[in-house]
Amino acid sequence: MFVSGLELWQWMNQAKTEAIAYDIPLAEIHWLLQELAGLDRLALRLESFKDLPKIELKLSLSELAQLWQRRLQERVPVQYLTGVAHWRNFSLKVTPAVLIPRPETELLIDLAVEAVNSYGVNPKSHWVDLGTGSGAIAIGLACALPNASVYAVDCSSEALAVARLNAENLGFGSRINFYQGLWWEPLAFLKGQVSGMVSNPPYIPSSTVLTLQPEVVRHEPHLALDGGFDGLECIRHLVETAPDYLESGGVWLVEMMAGQAEAVADMLQSHGSYGKVQIFSDLAGVDRFALAYRR
Repeated sequence: MFVSGLELWQWMNQAKTEAIAYDIPLAEIHWLLQELAGLDRLALRLESFKDLPKIELKLSLSELAQLWQRRLQERVPVQYLTGVAHWRNFSLKVTPAVLIPRPETELLIDLAVEAVNSYGVNPKSHWVDLGTGSGAIAIGLACALPNASVYAVDCSSEALAVARLNAENLGFGSRINFYQGLWWEPLAFLKGQVSGMVSNPPYIPSSTVLTLQPEVVRHEPHLALDGGFDGLECIRHLVETAPDYLESGGVWLVEMMAGQAEAVADMLQSHGSYGKVQIFSDLAGVDRFALAYRR
């Protein structure tokens, strides 16, 4: 489907007016056009595409307009509209069956690599991503730890289908092993052998989930958000169960919600199976990650 640069420019300007009225970041219009019209950031910023005689769109201009109305009226996240989320250096397929991977979660991979380099954690052994969703963390681990065997677990078959597709598309299909089930349950054969557990579990208190922004409440899977009464049910379970699977010196690493750091650190320290408990902040300075090592 081809449109003129002028037609697309006119649509973009109308979309910008609507974005301001609906309090939606203008950058999302550029994201939409990068994915659906193949325009690069510079061309969008300079609006130099206006003079092009034709631009290939993945859909018609009227369909693009309808898609944009879904963003405005239904508050569908732009990543679900395009089916793509950018995370680290990967383009990941996303659907409403999986949580949209957030930029702050990228730091989990850096922390895992730092643990391997600084504390002599075995990079050639087994690393697990519990609650894999889109497969982002598992793919990040497979890329950053090329000698590791990576295992990705999720209770949702729909999420696992997305994760498998992402792994195949990005060339990690043979490096990542996928299992359906609750947390550690499908990995009984790895007891005592895991070098690192990484997870971005549900951590939002049940009473808070419905107060989140409409993009999240209406469209992202609540299963991946709701952490129970205090938001800590899943993290508490991982603290209790991981020692059976982690080898001595193995990494326990999770993402958590702002305000949960002290409670999570207390859980790890009082359990008795963990040492070197550390809290790390995200790029906004929020205490976001807890890391500990199996004694």
